Parts: sequence; structure tokens; C-alpha cells
Amino acid sequence: MDYQFKLLKKDAGSEARLGKILTQHGEVNTPVFMPTGTQATVKALVPERIKEIGAEIILSNTYHLYLRPGHELIRDLGGLHKFMNWNLPILTDSGGFQVYSLETLREITDEGVMFQSHIDGSKHFMSPESAIEIQEALGSDIMMCFDDCTPYPVDFDYAEKSLNMTIRWARRCKNSKKNSNQALFGIIQGGVYPELRKRGIEKITEIGFDGYALGGLSVGEPKSAMLEIVEGITPLLPKDKPRYLMGVGTPEDILECVGRGVDMFDCVMPTRNARNGMLFTNDGKVVIKNSRYRNDDSPVDGLCDCYTCKNYSRAYLRHLFIAKEILGIILNTIHNVRYYMNLMERIREAIKDDTYENFMKKFKV
Repeated sequence: MDYQFKLLKKDAGSEARLGKILTQHGEVNTPVFMPTGTQATVKALVPERIKEIGAEIILSNTYHLYLRPGHELIRDLGGLHKFMNWNLPILTDSGGFQVYSLETLREITDEGVMFQSHIDGSKHFMSPESAIEIQEALGSDIMMCFDDCTPYPVDFDYAEKSLNMTIRWARRCKNSKKNSNQALFGIIQGGVYPELRKRGIEKITEIGFDGYALGGLSVGEPKSAMLEIVEGITPLLPKDKPRYLMGVGTPEDILECVGRGVDMFDCVMPTRNARNGMLFTNDGKVVIKNSRYRNDDSPVDGLCDCYTCKNYSRAYLRHLFIAKEILGIILNTIHNVRYYMNLMERIREAIKDDTYENFMKKFKV
């Protein structure tokens, strides 16, 4: 099946949208949250469990898989889907954010980025062309353009130069793309400057991509600034293409940004917080190590239908966490990822029923 995006309906009282992404590896209902499988694994979960939880697409990372085990190895072993035993859609981040996060270990030029591996200090060079080459070798369903992720805070001139670099790199990414079966998304940068964001949309959409992402947000800016950018910029993006807010986020952020017209999200928060013993529930957050749960025989969330909540108590999960047992991480992750999947299911149902605004008001995190 060729890549397509179908916009099914818009909520009556907000900018929330219901849609469907079609790929060679299956359909993705939007709005969607993508669990993060950075190194070809969603930490602590086997692929079969990820599917049972309700995930329709996962995210993996170009930078990490390039360094280890290597994109050529993955290609020679049949591609990323076969390598990790995941037969549903995969989106690969180009590595721009990871290179940005290295900061002291990189040098950015118009040609690309020279950087040192965080693993062994070895030197590498990544360009827009090589980022596409790597992603094509991985065989992901959706590829991302290589971008210059604008940090926060920066002045206008810095953000403008960063945006211009991203635009030039986006054009080179599209020109170097060879595999017609893989979709390619452009990324809008511009920092917290609306003028630059609007210019980014104009130039990136002029090049033309299969979807559009807002990058350079959730990098330290105030939440109010992020929401202001999303609210002001998202309506300017093409209505017939999916809109992806990269690296976001909390349940609150997802709710707010769906209401502003965003279709796709990803974040390490559900899996990372699970490993740290913080669980999301319909009655607020549960820090499972707290002594108050020592004798608590109730499930983490009485409204949750996940394997963990059906079979284990808070007392048991606390015991596993305190004892540093691997099973505790697994059960926590199952619950947190299912919480996110359930949230997206409820969001889609509310949009379908034209009740999204009311759903937002009543939802408790």
C-alpha cells in the first residue's frame, strides 16, 4: 500500500482532527502517540506486548542505529522491521535532535555535522544526504529530514541562521531520496519567533513533503511559548498532510496540542518514567516507591485494562521497585504505555463524537 494520509473529520468545537495514515506496513489512526524505540527496541517490551497494548507505530532513531549496530548491517539482515521483529509502521527520526544534544561534541557546517560518538568518542560526519541514505537502508515507513534543531534560548539572528540551514538541508534531503515507498516529512524550525516559523512553513511546504513536523520545541522553552507557537503555526500547515509535534510530551501537552490541530506525537516519558517508578493513572501520578503503597492491594489504576493492572497490586510493584527487580520495570512500562494508548483512543473517540473540548475539561492527569 502506497503512503497516504486521509483526513476523516475535524472536531466541531476545536482544531482537533481525526485521520488515518496508510503505509506498506499497516494503518495508523491519528491523533497518535508513538512509543520510542530508539535503538530498535521499546525498552522493557517485546514487540508482541507493544501490539497488545495498542501501539500502531513506533519511532526509532537514525543516529543511534547508525552508530550501533550500523545501518548497513540492518539493511543486510532484511531491514529494521525484520531485524526487530516489528511488522507494523516505523518512523525514523533523522538524528538532528541527537546531534543537537551533543553540543560540545559537534561542529555544524553547511555541508553537515561532524560529531563525536557518545559511545567511544570516534568521529563521524552526517549530512542531509547520508541521513536519508541511512534511513533508506533501515527501511522505515516514514523518514524525517535532517534538520538543525534550534536550541532555547537563542536570539533572532541565531534562530534565523538555524532555520535557513534547515531549509537548505530539507531541499537536499528531498533531492537525495531514492525509495518511493518511504514517506519523507519536512521539519519546521524557527525557535520561539512566529515570523521565522511562518517563513519556515512557507519554504518547507514549497519544497513539498508527505507530512510536516514542528521541531525545536520542548527544548527548555516555557510551556506557554510552546503552546503559542503551536496555536499560531499549525493552522498554516497544509490540511491534507499529517502534523507532527516532535518530542512532546506529557498527557497535558498532548491534550492541548491535539486541540490545536496536531496529529502525531512521540516522547520517552512513558517508558523513562516507568523505569524511574512514576506511573500515570486516571487519578493522577503514582510514585510507586512511596511507603504509602507498602500494603496497598489495589491495582495502580482501577480504570486501566492493562496486564499489570489486571494482575498485580501497588504493593507488589513497590516491592519490585525497591528490590530493583527487572520485572518491576517491565510491569511499570506496560502500564504507562497502555495509559498513553488509552488516552489516544479516548481522544479519537471524543473527536469522532464532536466532544473534544468537553473531554479536555474533564480529563484528569
